[in-house]
Amino acid sequence: MEYNLSDLQEWNVKIEEKVNSFGLNYYPQEFEIIGYNEMIGYEAYVGMPSKYPHWSYGKAYEKNKTLYSLNLTGLPYEMVINSDPCLAYLMRENTLLLQILTMAHVYGHNDFFKNNRLFKEGTKAYYTLEMFKLDAEIIRGYVNDPNIGYAKVEKILDAAHALKFQIPRVVGVKELSQEEIKANLMDEYNRKIEGRYILDQDEEIELPDLSKIPLEPCDDVIGFIMKYGSLEEWEKTILKIVKRETEYFMPQIETKIMNEGWASYWHYTILNSLELPEGLHFEFLKRHNDVIAPILGGLNPYYMGFKIFQDIEKRYGREKLFEVRSLERDNSFLRKYLTQDLCNELNLFQYAKKSFDFVIEEVSDEEGWKIIRDTLSSTCGVGGIPYIRIVDLDRKDGALTLEHVFDGRELELLYAKETLKYLFDLWGRKVVLKTKTREGKNIEILCDNDRKIYIN
Repeated sequence: MEYNLSDLQEWNVKIEEKVNSFGLNYYPQEFEIIGYNEMIGYEAYVGMPSKYPHWSYGKAYEKNKTLYSLNLTGLPYEMVINSDPCLAYLMRENTLLLQILTMAHVYGHNDFFKNNRLFKEGTKAYYTLEMFKLDAEIIRGYVNDPNIGYAKVEKILDAAHALKFQIPRVVGVKELSQEEIKANLMDEYNRKIEGRYILDQDEEIELPDLSKIPLEPCDDVIGFIMKYGSLEEWEKTILKIVKRETEYFMPQIETKIMNEGWASYWHYTILNSLELPEGLHFEFLKRHNDVIAPILGGLNPYYMGFKIFQDIEKRYGREKLFEVRSLERDNSFLRKYLTQDLCNELNLFQYAKKSFDFVIEEVSDEEGWKIIRDTLSSTCGVGGIPYIRIVDLDRKDGALTLEHVFDGRELELLYAKETLKYLFDLWGRKVVLKTKTREGKNIEILCDNDRKIYIN
């Protein structure tokens, strides 16, 4: 190794001085140096030093290790956790320059975690590591309980993981209780009655059914099951754990392009200001270009975010960058700041499947770039996950009816059928999912009381 711990400490001091001079606002930063085997493990366990046991993490570990050993994929230069203090892992095999670059990159993430509104409203950074540690201890306790055991825990976790993104998508917004919804429905009813009286109309206004469950479509599928299902307390606790850990990651899912672009912008800016020795500077240019390299046939969030932030600075000044970092998510970030010039520079186009072939539908011309921008904006983050809501609970037989909010994208029926089985495992009674095709044909996927699937 061409450097030692003292070298990294010295460079960290220099980086922090630059970070402070540029006005970044960050949590106290801690670094841990680990080997590539440990990095593969942390990558499988989403970066957490403590995580509950589940076969999916072992599967992810073996997959990553195999791909890495065959040189089919690389490993992240670093991994950083949204916590206070902020914890980041540096891979021991990195060169000195890579460690310098990744430390600067980490401070960009750290600043983003502390200041972006989704993280401020949706996570408690001071409690992150303790929360994951507590969750792991609780689930391991169930695994070791002779009355429960691993098989039962695994069944609930399998179902919970299949449904974990079917929770409210708006970070930081408190859901209305059923009583609040009832009050709102009655207020709306009374306003209609009053309006009819003032206008002297004979229109019949129907009294809302306040006994209906749910009163309005409910997008918190896991929360609904916890409240109205017949699960045991330990099963509800597992669902609660999976839900709150998913909520922790939701801001990261919603800001992937911004977060990586912000960190890339700042590692580039910081290292350019460090007056690196010539040998390190040449490696810096190569490594930076590797990080933001375009992906053939895909999108590199580092590249896209970096180019958009550079363009914002060019057009509005650096102060605007901090405002954007604080207020936006990927959806609004792309919609507001992805311009036609950037679409051309990034070589963006839109394709679709026609019969058995893929064809280009839109290119970045005068009109096409707007369609491309809007498509990227609406499908990034959780926009790429089907939006499913519970619309009715039959009070007679306990059947649960859900609807897919159709936005022009069809459900993958194979996945939908398997996911419905997992929903049945939690609910224990018949479940129905309503969706439609692009041609407008209505489809019902039914999982009956024998866990058999039918499509009507």
